[in-house]
Amino acid sequence: METKRNKWTREELILTFNLYCKIEFSKINYRHPLIISLSEIIERTPSAVSWKLVNFASLDSELSKRGIKGAINCSKLDREIFQEFTNNWNKSVEESEILLEKKNKKGKDILRTVKTRTNQSFFRKSVLSSYDNTCCITGINIPELLVASHIIPWAESEENRLNPKNGLCLNNLHDKAFDRGYITFDSDFKLILSSKILKTKGMYIEKYFKSVEGQTLVTPKKFIPDIQFLQYHNEKIFLQ
Repeated sequence: METKRNKWTREELILTFNLYCKIEFSKINYRHPLIISLSEIIERTPSAVSWKLVNFASLDSELSKRGIKGAINCSKLDREIFQEFTNNWNKSVEESEILLEKKNKKGKDILRTVKTRTNQSFFRKSVLSSYDNTCCITGINIPELLVASHIIPWAESEENRLNPKNGLCLNNLHDKAFDRGYITFDSDFKLILSSKILKTKGMYIEKYFKSVEGQTLVTPKKFIPDIQFLQYHNEKIFLQ
C-alpha cells in the first residue's frame, strides 16, 4: 500500500528512472511485473510508478518531436534526475544499480557485483527495450539473437559506455558488420554499405546486405541514437 507521503524522494526517482531505461515504452502499465516489483520495493502503488515512468518520457525531447508525450506535471526533482542520468550515465547508472542491489539485499560484495552487472546488463536492457526487442534493420524480435551494439566502441568513449543513445539493437550478423565497419548509418539513419561489401558477390551478400542498402533504421521509442555518435562511427570506423 502506498504511504501517505506525496512527494517522491530522490532515491525513489533514481530507481524509477533506472526502470524507465529498461522497460519497453509500449509496455508501461501498472500490471507489468517489473513495475509491480519496483512498487513493492519503494512502497508506492504500481499505478504511481507507471505514472512517474510516463513523466520521465515527457522529458525526452526526441520523443516529443515524434508526437509521443507523457504526463505534463513533472516535478523539479523529476527533471533533475533526468538530467543527472543524461549528463553522466556511468555515475548515475552505477549509483542506481547499487541502490537497487541494496534494496533487494542480494550478495555481500555489492559494489563488485553491480559493476559487473551494469557493464553487462544495463546497457543491453536499456537499448533492447528502447527498440521493443527488435532489430532496427531486419525486424528480428528474438532477444537471444539480438545485440546492443555500441556506436562509439566501449574502449573509445568511457563516458558513453552506458549511454543508451550510444546503442543500436542489431541481430548478431549485422552487429558484427557494424562493429567491423562494413556497414554504418548516415545522419538520416539510412544504412550505408562499405565498398568491401559492394564489391563482394554472392547470394547471401545480396540477401542480407545489398537488399537493405539505403533502408532507414527503425528508430526506437526512446533514446534515439545521437547523430554525433553516428558521425563518429561513419568517419572513424566505417570502411569506405
